[in-house]
Amino acid sequence: MMKYHLPILMILLVAALTACSSGSPADSNSSKQQGGWASSGTTELTVSAAASLTDSLQEIQNRYEQKFPNVKLTFNFAASGTLQKQIEQGAPADLFLSAGSKQMQALVKQKLIDPDHQTNLLTNELVLVVPKDSTDIPASIQDLQKSTVKRLAIGTPESVPAGMYAQQSLQAAKLWDTLQSRIVQTKDVKQVLSYVETGNADAGFVYKTDALESDGVKIAFTADPNSHDPIVYPAGVLAGTTHREEAAQFYAYLQTDEAQAVFEKYGFSRVVSGS
Repeated sequence: MMKYHLPILMILLVAALTACSSGSPADSNSSKQQGGWASSGTTELTVSAAASLTDSLQEIQNRYEQKFPNVKLTFNFAASGTLQKQIEQGAPADLFLSAGSKQMQALVKQKLIDPDHQTNLLTNELVLVVPKDSTDIPASIQDLQKSTVKRLAIGTPESVPAGMYAQQSLQAAKLWDTLQSRIVQTKDVKQVLSYVETGNADAGFVYKTDALESDGVKIAFTADPNSHDPIVYPAGVLAGTTHREEAAQFYAYLQTDEAQAVFEKYGFSRVVSGS
């Protein structure tokens, strides 16, 4: 009788292991998120985004992950030009949010952005900021020639869209060459803000959204929008994403009223239809 015990035990063991490893349809369905967005497990999306979007996207992250706990958002914040080069060199990313059209269009031309999931998401304004305790405040771009403005901070025009817009405004006012000895170029718009806050620059060009978030600066004036290219923030899904469905879903969420309300809270404006 003993010779039959071992085979029977082995059959029972295999049956038990098979039952443990297979999920029921009910288990599978319970893991799905509302509205059919994303499936079971946790998906990590890497979002390469312009530094000026830091505060607004961090708030959106909290809202989004609470709504869709199966998705974890990881942000890579830097100057748009830097992010563009990283993507061109193969850095992993699922979405790209740029502070300028130039960087996005360069990636579109290289077929690195999904053409069906790319749009202008937001607009912004370029302003000049000075330290909060400043008393001699430039009232116009021409006032940057005053001796009180010894150091003027702008983002590096080649890689920082805000710096490019600042350069265009200074060129339109015929001051770019005149002020060369005073201009300090930075890695991104956040560094411009830091220089002015700490007194390492007497003035700096940043986005309105950055100025509104700082307690250490005040806005001197808004640059003439006709003096520089339109400030738009395009968003796009990377053509090579390995999480196409989840990336497309977050891309769509960024255009909802809920997400747009967060952006507006931080000073951004919606893109007018057709622009």
